[in-house]
Amino acid sequence: MSDDLTQAAVAVRKKAYAPYSRFLVGAAIRSDIGLHAGCNVENAAFPQGSCAEAGAISMMIAAGGKRIQEVVIAGGGEAPCTPCGGCRQRLREFASPDLAIRIVGAEGEPRLVRTLAELLPDSFGPDHLV
Repeated sequence: MSDDLTQAAVAVRKKAYAPYSRFLVGAAIRSDIGLHAGCNVENAAFPQGSCAEAGAISMMIAAGGKRIQEVVIAGGGEAPCTPCGGCRQRLREFASPDLAIRIVGAEGEPRLVRTLAELLPDSFGPDHLV
């Protein structure tokens, strides 16, 4: 774990609130104004939880950021913890399709790199509405 984005994703993952699934996820975003991190937060009423990526995006917006430049997602388990479909679309709102999304393991070990276009092909974004 040599870079600050990976370190932030791994650190915030440890703060996740996941008493039901025990599946901790952390996400760190570098925006046009700095670094923002978020973790998943579960809820007993399951659809009411929030993903790590959504939390990081909320932190970015609250700080005044507008554009995502880099993303690292840290998850546990054997398989790479890629963003859910909803978070892929949330990322698209603030990033271009060529955004590289780095997936790392619980300790920051590299697992997978995909562009947003690879994870969300033929996406619909803000540029379609201008």
